[in-house]
Amino acid sequence: MKAIVSIIMGSTSDLKVMEKAAEFLNEIEIPFELNALSAHRTPEEVEVFAKNAEKNGIKVIIAGAGMAAHLPGVIASMTPVPVIGVPINATLDGMDALLAIVQMPPGIPVATVGINGALNAGILAAQMIATGDPAVMLKIKSYKKTLKQKIVKANEELKLVTYKFKMN
Repeated sequence: MKAIVSIIMGSTSDLKVMEKAAEFLNEIEIPFELNALSAHRTPEEVEVFAKNAEKNGIKVIIAGAGMAAHLPGVIASMTPVPVIGVPINATLDGMDALLAIVQMPPGIPVATVGINGALNAGILAAQMIATGDPAVMLKIKSYKKTLKQKIVKANEELKLVTYKFKMN
């Protein structure tokens, strides 16, 4: 079995956020790899990774970074593989990272999720994989059904909450 999704973070301090993507991919049994690469501290390694991602069988890259957050864009500039950027709240409530990732120049797209939104990045990566894999598509549909069931259950529980002026 070989990884088809690569989760990259600028530093292992980002693992607390990025592990949400790893946990989701693991749950639905999509093989992935998990590495730290820095656009600023290990640029040569980032280049080698990005230029070889397609050849190595990677179908989607999830790249998380905080502050200047150049990692997702640098990777996207060197590979045809889709990149999902995860802005990490390291400073300025993550707004610096969000803006750095989302404001890519024409021709170098990076799909961007919300600040610390690694779970959504994992789900989006799985949905991309699912377009060519019926088994993964079934797992995505099942996951989405579970989300609906959680809300239905929550509404049942809310019916038990009482207030003098609550009418439902």
